[in-house]
Amino acid sequence: MMAKVTFIQPDHRRRTVEIENGYTVMQGATANNIAGIKAECGGACSCSTCHCYVETTWFDRLPPVEDEEAGLLEFAWEPKPTSRLTCQLVVTDELDGLILYVPEQQL
Repeated sequence: MMAKVTFIQPDHRRRTVEIENGYTVMQGATANNIAGIKAECGGACSCSTCHCYVETTWFDRLPPVEDEEAGLLEFAWEPKPTSRLTCQLVVTDELDGLILYVPEQQL
């Protein structure tokens, strides 16, 4: 199965991609060349360059933020209460329709 995930750029351009279940949202973003998702650590949860803002209606539907991710989000560019690292979001059927906002830059 695959889930559709929509990435909204800072200039409001939207792009919806299909990501296979079991992959991370970051893997799907990089495989589909989503602008603004650098993923410099390759998904090892050791940087914050795959940071996105989750649409508020989706935030509470995601697994909770673990301590390691929370620590890295402190170093993300302009973190918000809805910030997540896309390398920590594993795609399942429940994520079909997920909406993410790409920040203006990554640190």
